[in-house]
Amino acid sequence: MKAQQVRTKLKEELSSLYKKYDVLIAPTMPVLPFKFGEKIDDPLKMYMIDIDTVIANLTGIPAISVPAGFSKGLPIGLQIMADELQEQTLFEAASLFESTASVQRSPEL
Repeated sequence: MKAQQVRTKLKEELSSLYKKYDVLIAPTMPVLPFKFGEKIDDPLKMYMIDIDTVIANLTGIPAISVPAGFSKGLPIGLQIMADELQEQTLFEAASLFESTASVQRSPEL
């Protein structure tokens, strides 16, 4: 019951934002990705890595992650979210970002 209340509240908040904005943009992850073989012993930290993408999953809105460059040789993703049933707007925003931003496509080694 509590989870449904939180989901409803999130959907209400997003609905008010989409009255002002066509898309919302956020990082895909709050930190750089882990290197292969790197392990974290703290399960809470592992869970928190997905915190920026959970809203789209909980509310059922369309979202996409597009490449936004590299930092320290590791990829950075840009998450774009759109309102319900606005997948075309989402794809157009992602395409516009990819076509206008000078995003580095591979890490400098």
